[in-house]
Amino acid sequence: MSDVDTEAGEQVAFDLSDFPGGARSAIEAVLMVVDEPVTEVALATALELPTDDVRGHLEALEQEYEAQQRGFTLRSVAGGWRIYSRADYAPVVEKFLLDGQQAKLTQASLETLAVIAYRQPISRSRVSAVRGVNVDGVVRTLLNRGLIEELGAEGESGAVLYGTTDYFLQRLGLSSLDELPALAPYLPEIDMLDEIAEQGRG
Repeated sequence: MSDVDTEAGEQVAFDLSDFPGGARSAIEAVLMVVDEPVTEVALATALELPTDDVRGHLEALEQEYEAQQRGFTLRSVAGGWRIYSRADYAPVVEKFLLDGQQAKLTQASLETLAVIAYRQPISRSRVSAVRGVNVDGVVRTLLNRGLIEELGAEGESGAVLYGTTDYFLQRLGLSSLDELPALAPYLPEIDMLDEIAEQGRG
């Protein structure tokens, strides 16, 4: 039996044996909704399973996807696990994103993209500190458009760091980030972003 805290403070109790697919399918369900790699410990805690069991399920899912040649794969990245589109299908995904969704970026997307471009590598929390709003959805959009990418994880916090892509430079007609206009001096430095983020949490 496992208890999960909801936003309202109530606890949702469940027994993994009640689900047709058991623990493995439960883990898969969680992986489908996370925006950043989730650690084995976090999964084990939420599902009240031994960490070794969770690792075994994750590795089994990874092998299962590979054997079935699914369009997605499960990868261990930045200390956690996350589902990604399989690299073999990159041309298909790129065509869909670049040709099929040509809507202009919103003002929020442009502002977020500017912060990432001038302060990369940077985490979402620091981008949020600059803009004063949650940027999770906007970051997802920029990732889907191929304008930004994950550049690894921050040492102490483990937060995913983001930066711009070659496609971003191509769209702006630049050969390197050095050609960006001199806007950087008007943006807060990284240490000040930390202070702003701390004040926001206080």
